[in-house]
Amino acid sequence: MGRGKIEIKRIDNMSSRQVTFSKRKTGLMKKAKELAILCDAEVALLIFSSTGKLHEYASSSMDAVVERYDKAIKERHDQLLDSTSEIKFWQHEAARLRQQLQYLQQSHRQLLGEELPSLNAEDLQKLENQLEITLKKVRMNKEQVLTDEIKELHHKGSLIDQENKELHKKVTLLHQETVELKKKAPISLQLSQPQAQMNDISAQAMKLSQPQPQNNDMLAQAMKLRL
Repeated sequence: MGRGKIEIKRIDNMSSRQVTFSKRKTGLMKKAKELAILCDAEVALLIFSSTGKLHEYASSSMDAVVERYDKAIKERHDQLLDSTSEIKFWQHEAARLRQQLQYLQQSHRQLLGEELPSLNAEDLQKLENQLEITLKKVRMNKEQVLTDEIKELHHKGSLIDQENKELHKKVTLLHQETVELKKKAPISLQLSQPQAQMNDISAQAMKLSQPQPQNNDMLAQAMKLRL
């Protein structure tokens, strides 16, 4: 038969409470010792009984463990303070940025001509001066942009003009080559006459060279044709 579950509450009977305390204290110290040995942990255990008696266990030195505990608590407290200070800093920064954003939004609306009735003469004068300064900067930027565009167009125009000059030179050379070819065309055509025509001239020259009465004029003509 299994052991029943014990309800965790204060034991009213003094003797039973003392017996349970003794047993549980011994078991707790045993577990603390095992934890220190098995896990290479630094363990300290402090127990005060209901009568005020101190029971303690330390894996090394109780004073060293307590000092280390105090140091860890202090570091944790400092970290909490640093975290709190950092949170306060960022809260203040967020509030400052929200205020700056509201101011910029209001200034933007005033530059657009809105919410002007709420301004006095001095504020209106400041707004007018700000608009004049802004307008001057806009004009200067516009002039700079236009100047840069004009320089770019001049540069492109120079490149196009250079290309036109190169094309003009090429066209002139082509024209000169065409003229030279036209000058050489008759000689080329004479040299490239059909072979049949040359054969006819040779045949005529052979016919004139057959034995006939010696005639100087005909011989001269034949020689001319042969040539």
